[in-house]
This record gives sequence, C-alpha cells and structure tokens, in this order.
Amino acid sequence: MLRPLAKPALALAGTLALTGCSGSDAATADFPTWQNTEINAVSRMVVAGGVVTTTSMKADGTLETVALDLGDGRKLWAHPATMAGRLSGMGVSAPAVVETGKGEAVVVALDPSKKGQWNATLIARDARTGRQRWTRPIHSTFGPQRCGPYICLPEHTALAKARMVVLDPKTGKLLWKLPGIAEVEWSDAERVLLLRLASHPMIESYDLRSGKLQWQQPIEQALGPGIDMSGGWAFGATGGDLIGYVAPYTNPQTKKVSTFGLFSLKIADGTINWLRPSVVRVYPSGNPGLAPVVRPVDQQGAYGGFARLDSASGRVIGQITSTQVPGSGWWLAFPERMDKLGFLKHDTKGTAFDLTTGQSVPVDEQRGWSFCVTDPKPLPLRGQAAGFYSVAALCEYDLATGKRVPTSSAPPSWFTGSQNGWRVWRDEKGAVHATDDGTATAPGMYG
Repeated sequence: MLRPLAKPALALAGTLALTGCSGSDAATADFPTWQNTEINAVSRMVVAGGVVTTTSMKADGTLETVALDLGDGRKLWAHPATMAGRLSGMGVSAPAVVETGKGEAVVVALDPSKKGQWNATLIARDARTGRQRWTRPIHSTFGPQRCGPYICLPEHTALAKARMVVLDPKTGKLLWKLPGIAEVEWSDAERVLLLRLASHPMIESYDLRSGKLQWQQPIEQALGPGIDMSGGWAFGATGGDLIGYVAPYTNPQTKKVSTFGLFSLKIADGTINWLRPSVVRVYPSGNPGLAPVVRPVDQQGAYGGFARLDSASGRVIGQITSTQVPGSGWWLAFPERMDKLGFLKHDTKGTAFDLTTGQSVPVDEQRGWSFCVTDPKPLPLRGQAAGFYSVAALCEYDLATGKRVPTSSAPPSWFTGSQNGWRVWRDEKGAVHATDDGTATAPGMYG
C-alpha cells in the first residue's frame, strides 16, 4: 500500500523511477462501462461485494464515505466521514470493505464523533444499504484496513499506548491485538503480513484466527542499518513473494539520508529473496510487486539511468543508461503495456525508449500516460489537518507534441489494478469511472 509520508513527489522529476505491469492490457483502450460525476473521490477506491467505496470531498470541504454499485455506478448511500490522527502524507484514508458471506459485505469507515471524549467513531455498515451494524469509539487511528476475513485497525496512534486490533466485521468484536503501530501489507484468508512501525521496523506474519506470530523479518536485515520510514513506503505481492520499497528520507538535523531501496521476501517464511539497495521508485508507476523498474542513486546523491527488474529474482532485464536520460523538464509517461519509457515534455517533442532493449524509439505516434496535474494543490478540507492531497489521476499524452490526447479511454491496468475483472479509477475532477474488461485480479499503483 502506498505510503509516501511527504507531499507527493510529482515535481521530483530527477528522482523518477517506475514499477508495475498488472494483468492483461489487451482491453485497456476500452471505454468506461460507467462513470459517476456526482462525487469528488479523493481517496483510493476499494471494491468488494459488488460495491465500490471511497472517501469523497463535498463542496464545503467536509468528507463523506460513499458506496457505489459496481455494476452501474449509481450511488447507494453516503455518510459523513472524518480522519483522526492520520498523517497527511499518507493521503486521505479509504474505507475498508469485507465480504461476510452469502453475498453480503460491510463497509467500515470513520464518522465524526458525537461524544466529547472521542475524536471519531468507527462504524460498520451494510455495503449495499448503508444500515449500521456496529460502532467503536476512536481516539486516533490511521484508518481501518481489510485483513483477510477481518478488519485490522491501528488504534491510539497518537498515544503511547498505540496498538493494532483485529475485529470481527460482523459484530465488531475484538479478536486479538498487538502493542505498537502496524499496517497491513498483505493478507489472505489465513495469514496477514504487518509492517511494524518502530525504531527498528519489521515485517511480521501472523495467523489471522489466533494472532500467533509465525515469523518476523527486520527491514534492516534486508537493506541495512539506518532505516527511517518517514520517507514513505510501498509494498506489493506477486506469487508467493512480498516486494517492499522504502523511500529515502533526509534528516533535517543531521542532513543525512536514510537507508532506502527495494527488497523481496517469501510470504511463507520471511526469507529474503533478493534486494536492491539505494534505488528509488516514484510516480506514475505500478504496484512495486509487479515488473519493478528503478533508478539507482550513488553515495554522492547522483541519479543513474533506469533499470527494469525481474520481480522474481531482482535481476536487471533491461536498462537505459544515465547518458540517455534527457536533461530536465520532463515527466515519465508509459504506454498501456509499460514496454516503453517515455520522457514527456509538455507542449513540445519528447523522447522514448524501449524498456527491454534500452534503445531509443521514434517518438512519432508514441503515446504515454502521465500525471494530469504536475503541481497539485492541497485539498481544502474543513476540520482536518492541512497537507492532504487527493490520489493522482492519469491522462494520455502524445509524446511527439507533448499535448494531451482527447480520449475517454481507460487508463492502463498497471495504474488502475483490477478486482475480479473490474478496473476502477478517478479522473482529475474526482469523478469515478469503471470498466469491466475481464482483466486478471492484480494490484495497481495505489494497491
């Protein structure tokens, strides 16, 4: 899950790297099956139980949890939402959705609290009707997440007694808990992998039903000492492996840069498969667990070229040298299949390279997807901490002219991801779109 704990790195063109290619891309040019322009989605979108849910910002700057019908995009219900204790660099929190059997699901999100001693109320609602199922008072949290058949929730994150609780989605009953702050990075019906946020962060595997620790792997074991998660992190799974990325962070007091890079470990036992220290990943990109492409940084802080890695082995399977990278003023842009690397220059001619061979390709008739907005403004949220941004939207560009392509086709699956054949995304105005193209289930840029 994407966790850049800083302003989105949209202007950091010099640090750009990319990852990801998910599912089949044969249908990425298909037009949306539906679109809903009634809402302004500002969080990730979550799909389960025939429902799409997201956090939307209203015109007055307040937030609401919205549920849409996956089949046709019509709004099913909406309730006021809030954030309490979430860090702004993490982005606006999305609701969690868990299927509870017999075709039913619950949506779990934070509502503004009506009791003075609490900052918010966690409320579970029927995914289709919005009917309330159960509640839990909240002091501070990063927000709920699905973990297999349950809900995982970091609680009291602003207090010394911070903990992670695992809840039954049907009743809200506490099943088990852990001290400290943790975040779900992967789960299935039986196991959950947690990132334990501490001075020495770890990935830990737990049995979901009993809460029994199965294995733990210090991130410093993979990348080396000097880890500081303040720069952000992202994880993605492919096959039986979890690929993790830790971003660099410059300590304002010491001016030293923290340890950073990419690594892979086995989900079954936590064994390190491979590691690539001192490489960066930014945006746009796919999920780090799929076809990672990285940019190395040397000890003097100079950036190298781009290298595409095999996600199973970490080996370089294609690269572009630092001498091939154009000077400045460019933005990365990738086509539907992410087989080429484009350097987009707005309103002028750019350049493009084949990601497999590393060779330059004619830029005429080359198209690529890149950020619609390169200088995003913070959301004007009411009653929340400053510095939150909406999730980014991608637009298609003609690399030969640097101009947008007037199209309403779906962005590539490496960006949107896919859930049971459905791909859902927001445009630059916050409208929600979806296409049912049968793409294999896979994560996208935002998990």
